[in-house]
Amino acid sequence: MKIAVLGTGSWGLALGLLLNENKNQVTMWSFDEKEKDEILLHRENRRCFPNIKIPLEIFITSDIQKALEDAQVVVLAVPSFAVRQTAKNIKPYLEKDTIVVNVSKGLEATSLLTLSQVIVEELSNDVVVLSGPSHAEEVARHMPTAVTVSSLNLEAAQKIQTLFTSSYFRVYINEDIIGVELGGALKNIIALATGAIEGLGYGDNTKAALMTRGISEISRLGMAMGAKIRTLNGLSGIGDLIVTCTSGHSRNRRAGELIAQGYSLDETIKKVNMVVEGIPATKAAYKLSKKYQIEMPITEAIYRSLFENASVKDEITKLMMRDVKMEE
Repeated sequence: MKIAVLGTGSWGLALGLLLNENKNQVTMWSFDEKEKDEILLHRENRRCFPNIKIPLEIFITSDIQKALEDAQVVVLAVPSFAVRQTAKNIKPYLEKDTIVVNVSKGLEATSLLTLSQVIVEELSNDVVVLSGPSHAEEVARHMPTAVTVSSLNLEAAQKIQTLFTSSYFRVYINEDIIGVELGGALKNIIALATGAIEGLGYGDNTKAALMTRGISEISRLGMAMGAKIRTLNGLSGIGDLIVTCTSGHSRNRRAGELIAQGYSLDETIKKVNMVVEGIPATKAAYKLSKKYQIEMPITEAIYRSLFENASVKDEITKLMMRDVKMEE
């Protein structure tokens, strides 16, 4: 198939390599002309994905119209904040039967919509979401990985399942699209908190408690918004939570460490040097918890640490000293 991958960050590149290995014709689009030129020069993205070579048969461009020409599938691998504008930009060049696959994990901070809902507002094409525990660095090195795809159109999801499946990349279908997206977005908040614990030098007891109570928070909000508990207990929920909270590849966890060590939000983003989706997700989830009247104490603690200059250590103490209760 002819596939356009929009975004030349680590995840876009990893998926572009996978789709190329699966014998598809892949074109990759970069928003940044300078980055495109550097990738063409070195056949790698040295900023975020060094030492991963991009085969010559993958075409690289910064011309979005050229990237989308005759594309049967478009993979959106842009940051969550850019999803709506990217959808607007590609609309004039899409065929009506082109499938749009969103692989970003987040929520739109202003509307509080999931990213597939954002895309549906802008495009009439079928939208498929791909999510699950999948660090780009490991996918690019062919480490066995299992993910989930979901769509309002089961046939479109089945096509994408077949397209992406390989000997090291196993794809399941889950029809609960809201659960798949919420799990992928909200786990980044818990990863920020896990990183903060790491930054303060706390141990495994603390991290285990945080991750367990974190999935409880995610489940409460998810079910209030129509997600199924089975989804939140699966690959795109607990699975993604585990990998993002425990891995050294996790930019969200790294950001949490830096915040706990006293770096400002701006300094943290600069040092990570990649998009930290947990930051806007925290703001969106905080607003959603108020909208749905859902208790989310970890999310509130991270919100105060990020946006109200609260001490991370003080926030952890407050969490520990909350009124005792039955485990739910």
